[in-house]
Amino acid sequence: MTTELLQQVRVIDPVSGTDQIADVLIADGYIQAIAPQIADISPDTVIRDCRGLVLGNGLVDLYSHSGEPGFEERETLVSFLQAASAGGFTRVTVLPDTLPAIDNPALVAQLQKQIKLEEGLDSSPQLQVWGAITLDLAGKQLTEFADLATAGVVGFTDGKPWENLGLVRRVLEYLQPFGKPVAFWPCDRYLSANGMMREGAEAFRVGLPPVPASAETTAIAALLELVAAIRTPVHIMRVSTARSVELIATAKFQGLPVTASTTWMHLLLDTRDIKSYHTSLHLDPPLGNPSDVAALRGGVRGGVIDAIAIDHAAYTYEEKVQAFAESPPGAIGLELALPLLWQNLVETGEFTALELWQVLSNKPAACLQQELKAIKSGEKAELTLFDPQQTWKVNRENLHTLSNNTPWFGQEIKGRVLQTWC
Repeated sequence: MTTELLQQVRVIDPVSGTDQIADVLIADGYIQAIAPQIADISPDTVIRDCRGLVLGNGLVDLYSHSGEPGFEERETLVSFLQAASAGGFTRVTVLPDTLPAIDNPALVAQLQKQIKLEEGLDSSPQLQVWGAITLDLAGKQLTEFADLATAGVVGFTDGKPWENLGLVRRVLEYLQPFGKPVAFWPCDRYLSANGMMREGAEAFRVGLPPVPASAETTAIAALLELVAAIRTPVHIMRVSTARSVELIATAKFQGLPVTASTTWMHLLLDTRDIKSYHTSLHLDPPLGNPSDVAALRGGVRGGVIDAIAIDHAAYTYEEKVQAFAESPPGAIGLELALPLLWQNLVETGEFTALELWQVLSNKPAACLQQELKAIKSGEKAELTLFDPQQTWKVNRENLHTLSNNTPWFGQEIKGRVLQTWC
């Protein structure tokens, strides 16, 4: 393998909490040395001038959707992993809502085997799999947790709102001995009904059916009551309202074993953007009001929200080109999240570079009960090299994902991942 010397790169290491300029020597997949300057190198070392570039731990995605199996026209596992690598991710975790659903050990083994057999994917991100809580995600019958755990799932979730709190209680009781993450998306579908947009003045102006914040907050409150009674650790997915941040903050203050995440688009956009009726802004949960976005950003910086998830959801052109209310909710994001978060949060001074990198790397890993190693000599190179100033156009030629469903399609953005070491 090639030996590379990255000269004068900005090393952001959220594990050790450092942000410094250094030389980094990488060989045979390992960090050989890191120092203010490295002069003692072999003649065949490739020297790269990395002034102005950022080197950080590989990014970790908590949850995203893979088209394959079942919806390969949206996304294949190969295109999914290529998009993840192009976005700086070295670990990605697939939700079980495939066809068939990931609710049995055979399918888990099939996915793992398929990736190993693919050519040219030796340095691809690590693919991790959430196991379904219920068979076919129907919310009626529980899967065989022990078999799925043995098969190697990273944790358990259906990635969809529950219909039966009694079932949620049973899940928390049954999963407690396994010691694996269990994630829930709290949303009361009876309260959200046919809503498409967060309730408020903008929803009234745009004329789309509203979704009250209480659709999320009442479900979170109910889940927290169960966690308080049973004490099984829980991860709360897709937090999107200011009141939700308050509820989770109170729960953490009381010592409840909960972690939480929001998605990257909920930190960047709000209801005012929906006036374009761009169907890639149709998300579930919907984009928040400006006050929600401010609370989410504060929650991320303050540690109430532990991590930023990508929730990448690819759809075909035909699926998305229809009326806003008729389009399926979701947008792509693996290749766009880091550049757009950096430009909107770090370049503006709202977040430090270290704060952003933490909630995209070691903190989501911790939510999965995993760890990343510090960037130091002797450790494996699980790294991302990022140029925050390089501009590029979001178009078909520059995307690895098979789909185009993003409000930034056709636009020029700044910031691009140059390389990942997986």
